[in-house]
Amino acid sequence: MAITLTESAAKHVAAQLGRRGRGVGLRLGVRTSGCSGLAYKIEFADEVKPEDLTYEFYGVKVLVDPKSLPYLEGMELDFAREGLNEGFKFNNPNVKNACGCGESFNV
Repeated sequence: MAITLTESAAKHVAAQLGRRGRGVGLRLGVRTSGCSGLAYKIEFADEVKPEDLTYEFYGVKVLVDPKSLPYLEGMELDFAREGLNEGFKFNNPNVKNACGCGESFNV
């Protein structure tokens, strides 16, 4: 599989989609940004586009555009709570360097 979603991340996304009241899944991608060149895009998807690559984990769909896939190949998306902080963790084996603030990366 190109991208995986942990059970913790899937539960979080499913709960958020339920609260939101609509959506077909989670859309992942990359965009040019930051001091290292690329940043992750993550948003709820309300529709599946014809070009989307679709993966499903624990009942949650993950949609990826074909241009982003080479940068996300082999990535695991996790959701963790650490003390008062919580958020997604991108475990991406393609990342060679990341900026100091953690907002951008390069491959």
